[in-house]
Amino acid sequence: MLHTLYVDMNSFFASVEQQLDPRLRGRPVAVVPLKADTTAVIAASYEAKAFGVKTGVLVGDARRMCPGLVLVTGNHETYIRVHHQIRDAIDAVIPVHSVCSVDEFACRLARDERPPERAAEVARRIKRSIAVRCGAFLKCSIGIAPNRFLAKVAADMRKPDGLTIIERHELPQCLYTLNLIDLPGIGKKMLERLRSAGISSVERLCALGEAELGRAWGSVVGRHWYHRLRGQVELDETTLRRTIGHSHVLSPERREESAARAVAVRLLTKVGQRARHLGYVGEELTLSVRYLVPRGQGSGPGLPRPKWHGSAKLGGVNDTRTLLASFAELWDSKPKGRVFKLGITLSGLTPRGSSTGLLFEERRDPDRLSKAMDAINRRYGADVLFPASMQQARKAAPRRIAFGNIPDLEVPDINIEGTGDNLPEEGNP
Repeated sequence: MLHTLYVDMNSFFASVEQQLDPRLRGRPVAVVPLKADTTAVIAASYEAKAFGVKTGVLVGDARRMCPGLVLVTGNHETYIRVHHQIRDAIDAVIPVHSVCSVDEFACRLARDERPPERAAEVARRIKRSIAVRCGAFLKCSIGIAPNRFLAKVAADMRKPDGLTIIERHELPQCLYTLNLIDLPGIGKKMLERLRSAGISSVERLCALGEAELGRAWGSVVGRHWYHRLRGQVELDETTLRRTIGHSHVLSPERREESAARAVAVRLLTKVGQRARHLGYVGEELTLSVRYLVPRGQGSGPGLPRPKWHGSAKLGGVNDTRTLLASFAELWDSKPKGRVFKLGITLSGLTPRGSSTGLLFEERRDPDRLSKAMDAINRRYGADVLFPASMQQARKAAPRRIAFGNIPDLEVPDINIEGTGDNLPEEGNP
């Protein structure tokens, strides 16, 4: 019995740009964080993909591979708004059960929609709804299967503008033509682990028993795969967020110590805002730094850069003042050097109501102050109030999209193009 319908937008960022700008239609387009040959392509249109241009290719290489390639600086705010428009277009046909990423949505089929011909009609109606409400250049591939895992696999089988149905009686043979890396949840590290266990094909994976898959994964996750591959519907598990983080590649003028520190404070402020908005407090703060290789030591775009990270225990907090105090100690303990990339992560998250941190009197004033600042910034604009130590970086690290988390446009932020910030890659996070 069919259960889940999965919508996967095709070349989402590039397609949005082609929809909004008719001059880009039919042309090879690459969405980039910055129009510089040393940056990497975020997304490519299908016209560019025909030349081998894809996510992660250096812009300089992409230009050589595809004469006439048009570079477009990514616009995060636009992609977020179009994401919500697409969700509304799908909801007009069938309720969206879960938002899987900025360009992927899962829907549960009602009982009378589960026969293959009815499910296919629902899929065609979704495609029409997106075309009418959002634009004809926003194509999607839709997969329909007995569970969400297989529905996503089906959506990946035929792109662009595909529709693939996997029925239970076709399993697992219909999966044998796929590579292991094609299956969601198998990345490069997991692929090596499976190969070391003698599993080199999807056919071999499907032939293993539940206990064998558990041993191959080294956890209960492998046992879940046994049921997924056979089309069994897995019960939804309540997912709690474990971390909130922001990272940023610094533009050349912000790589010295004082300017880099201001950017780090900007990232920290954003992390605190998000944690309070989502209702979480954190137990640990981590600062990650990647440095530029000093000249004369073999620096180059393809070589690894020195990195450092440090962490501080917090005790269930999310107010900016406390976060800043912990950050200051971490920053002072890091090695000196010109900074290429910064990251700030708040981890060990728990819902605010379940934390005991705010029972202590000394924690209440910082919490009220941060909430007051958030309220003022929501009402009067992004960063009307901000820590003085981020003054140099108010226009750095603008809003960006994480594929597993769609930014809430009600949380104030700024959107300044050309700051060197990275957009995420399209596809699996």
